[in-house]
Amino acid sequence: MQLDTLWKFMQVDMEADGFENRMRQSANRQKLIKQRDFLKDQQANMKKLENDVAVMQDRLEALEDEAARLEKELEGLTKTFEENPPANAEDAQKQAEGVAKLLDTLQRYESELAKMRKDADTKDRQQKEIRVRAAKTKMEFDQLKVEYDKEFKADTAKLQEMRAHTEQESKQVEPQLLAKYRSIKQHCTPPMAKLINGQCSGCFMSLPSATLLDIKNGDRIVECDNCGRILYDAGE
Repeated sequence: MQLDTLWKFMQVDMEADGFENRMRQSANRQKLIKQRDFLKDQQANMKKLENDVAVMQDRLEALEDEAARLEKELEGLTKTFEENPPANAEDAQKQAEGVAKLLDTLQRYESELAKMRKDADTKDRQQKEIRVRAAKTKMEFDQLKVEYDKEFKADTAKLQEMRAHTEQESKQVEPQLLAKYRSIKQHCTPPMAKLINGQCSGCFMSLPSATLLDIKNGDRIVECDNCGRILYDAGE
């Protein structure tokens, strides 16, 4: 019976699929993916730090230039004050206010410069830490990759054998039935389900009497109204 042949084919097909899924979920592969993602994150972190440092460096240079300009301006005011003392109290007040304003601005710049230098030291330390972690992970990744490549090569050879066996079994199934099986498999795995106690063993939905009769008669291929699987009566 064609359903018996299709059921047999499904067993080897599902076995090959299961093996391929286990290959994807292998411990070594998962570790490699985790390490790869970690290295990518570290690269992104390093890039961000480098950009932050570049912006900080530009700002630092601008502040240093401005602080130097203010200091020179302050020296000029001080020299003018010493060489040409103010004629009256009002002029003295204006000069004092100008000097105070310059000193206040200069103090703010110096405070910002000190903070930026501290931040620069912090980012430099972070960059060194990232390099150390990334180098250690890269070494572990390379070592594990060698081991995984051997594992993958052996598993791939085994999977190819299983797929070849599946292909041989598929030739025993009518093309139209095989096409229906593969169509169902795209949204439902496994594509077939046994009939057990009047229920679909795939979704455990109880089947109506008319459907059960169609299955028993074997006049046509019957699919579960609930999950869409091909129903198989093993005669148990």
